[in-house]
Formats: sequence, structure tokens, C-alpha cells
Amino acid sequence: MSWRKSATSCRRRRSISPGRRAGEPFQCVADLRAEHGVKRLCQVLGVSRSSFCYWQATAPARAVRQAADARLTERIAAVHASSDGTYGVPRITAELRDQGDVGPANHKKVARLMKAAGIAGFRLRRRQRTTIADPATAKAPDLIGRDFTAVEVNTKYVGDSTYLPVGGFRFCYLATVIDLASRRLAGWAIADHMRVELVVDALAVAERTRGSVTGAVSHSDHGAHYGSRFLAAACRRAGVIQSMGAVGSSADNAAAESWNATMNARRSRGERAGHEREARLESFRWLHRY
Repeated sequence: MSWRKSATSCRRRRSISPGRRAGEPFQCVADLRAEHGVKRLCQVLGVSRSSFCYWQATAPARAVRQAADARLTERIAAVHASSDGTYGVPRITAELRDQGDVGPANHKKVARLMKAAGIAGFRLRRRQRTTIADPATAKAPDLIGRDFTAVEVNTKYVGDSTYLPVGGFRFCYLATVIDLASRRLAGWAIADHMRVELVVDALAVAERTRGSVTGAVSHSDHGAHYGSRFLAAACRRAGVIQSMGAVGSSADNAAAESWNATMNARRSRGERAGHEREARLESFRWLHRY
């Protein structure tokens, strides 16, 4: 094959390859230089000789970066697999930072490597309504004001309920109590109903876990079970101060809503459990890990 045909073939591959790399023309020059010379190949391929020389000089450093990227991609894949294939860029980056694998501002690198490896987090597309306001219930004031931070543990909690899909188009329901200081799950309960006993049980678990929740603020949305007199009485017995956001505003309980989204996404790509016992066991496994 003549030098012109060889170089033209390389140029044609560059123009029709949708995922070509920036260094492909230089690699083509490197492959054919012994037969046809660098100057002539660079002219045909439309690249400068100085750029080719720079590409050659930086090859060792580039190989080191590629090896580091390959190792990081393996760690990303491991974290993604440990989350049941649900974690996206932000959570995988946070997990890697905890393990000391990436710097403080490398979420873009994680995103780039995930895209190259075909790794993606899971996004929920379908929702089951769990917040149904009761106009007859008493409304507690909003003591949080969208400030989902706390200086000390056991002072501010958020609570909410979400659903767990079960076979046969049925659901189990999960109520949670989350500490805003430590972001730990202080209490939770699972049942096959959405009655007020579900959230009372979750509060009781939090009280047993922390020893006492006296004086703490417990924030929630305006679901009928959170505004019930039964729950209000349980909060008084526990010494908890109730707080509620505005009706129809998920942002007023954003910390709990975000946790619910994570919980729902952890199921294997949103598939339903075969039966209630399986849903409970799978949820317990994830909650214990969390």
C-alpha cells in the first residue's frame, strides 16, 4: 500500500468513527512513520509536526493517567454494585471520598469515567402517593423553616413515610425518623398499612434507640397520620415538639423526601419484591447497611 493510500485510510477512519479519540491521527502517524515519514503523513492528515512531537513526549504521562483512570473505574464499579446499581455521580463521589480515592473536587472525573464505562444511577419514574392531608387535623407550626441542619444530635428530627412495592400491585409502607445532625436513621417501622400506628412505632423505636428524645423537634409533612391526635399524644409522652411544613410543599420536608428517594431507588432497578416477607427482609438489609 502506498503512503497516500495508508494515510487516506487513516483519515477516513477518523472522519467516520463516532467515538474516535483525539490522539488517533497521531497514532496513525506513529504507526506509518517508518514507511512514509512523519512530515508527509502530517500533511495528509492535517496535523502539525510539533503537535505530533508533543503527543509522543507526553505518552508516558498519558499512560500513567490512563492506568489511574482504569483503577478508579474499578472502584466506581464496585461502589455502584454495592448500592444495588442505584448510586449516581454525587453518591459514588461521596463514597470514594470517604475511602480516600478521589480529591475534593473530582466529581467531574467520576462522571466522565462512569459515562465511558456505561455506569449510571437509577432514577425513579413512578410514585405512589403517601401524603394525604386531612383538613380536620390540627396543624403544628413550622419550627424548621427549611433549615435541615443541627449542631447537636437528638435535637432535630425529620420524619416521613414511603412505599415498598410488593408483588401483585400491593405495597408495604415504611415510616422513618432521621436525625438532622448525624443524618442517621434513628427509628423506622414497616407495616402493610398507612395508619397512624406506623409513624408512632417509628417514633417509639427512635426513643428506644436514643434513650430519650425529650426536647427534640420532630418535623414532618401534613399527612393525615402525622396530624392525628394519637401521634400528638405519643409526642407529648415522649417530650417531642411537633413541627410541620406547608401543605403541598415537598421542599419543607426536603431532607426526608431525599432519603425516601434514596430508599426507593435502592431496590434492584425498581423491581417489586415477590411478596411482603421478601420486601421486609430486603428493606431491613438496606436499612441496616445505611
